[in-house]
Amino acid sequence: MEREIRITGMVESLLFVAGEDGLTAAQLAQAAETDGEAVGRALALLRQLYESDGRGIMLAELAGTFRLVTKPEHSDAVRRLLENPTSQSLTQASLEVLAIIAYRQPITRVEIEEIRGVKSERPVQTLITRGLIRETGRAEGTGRAILYGTTDAFLDHFGLAALDELPKLADGDGEEGEEELDLFMSSFTETFGDVQAD
Repeated sequence: MEREIRITGMVESLLFVAGEDGLTAAQLAQAAETDGEAVGRALALLRQLYESDGRGIMLAELAGTFRLVTKPEHSDAVRRLLENPTSQSLTQASLEVLAIIAYRQPITRVEIEEIRGVKSERPVQTLITRGLIRETGRAEGTGRAILYGTTDAFLDHFGLAALDELPKLADGDGEEGEEELDLFMSSFTETFGDVQAD
């Protein structure tokens, strides 16, 4: 029983991290290092737990792919949140990603993650939702990764006519360059309100 509970928790974690892409039972079994039967029991238990009153999410299956989704009865609240994203402050992670894209565009998510040292999928999606960044094309080479760049809305938010008006980054450790970047980051915070902790 203890093993079954542990696998169920693991399956739930994997589905949460997978997000809207979801995972097949085979992918879940491989990632959880278990068999298909154990995954099937875990999915059944999760479905039962989520069907109880008061839960906001449920387990959905589409074409053999499982994902966690919000319950239909909460769609109005979810829609209000998504339609008015500017009412929320950007997190520090989103601000960092936005600054990296502003200075290094066009840039892939992998390159952003190499600079930050952490995963950046969620901040990138937040910035796309806010209309501050957009897909600008595909990188050359294997995989043809998506390239990201800022939008006109980004320029409007920061009162910039063009990207060349961004504060210059110093080549060395000069105080002047650091001050300009600090002013730019202060402008980020002023524009989007208090930064939320990640």
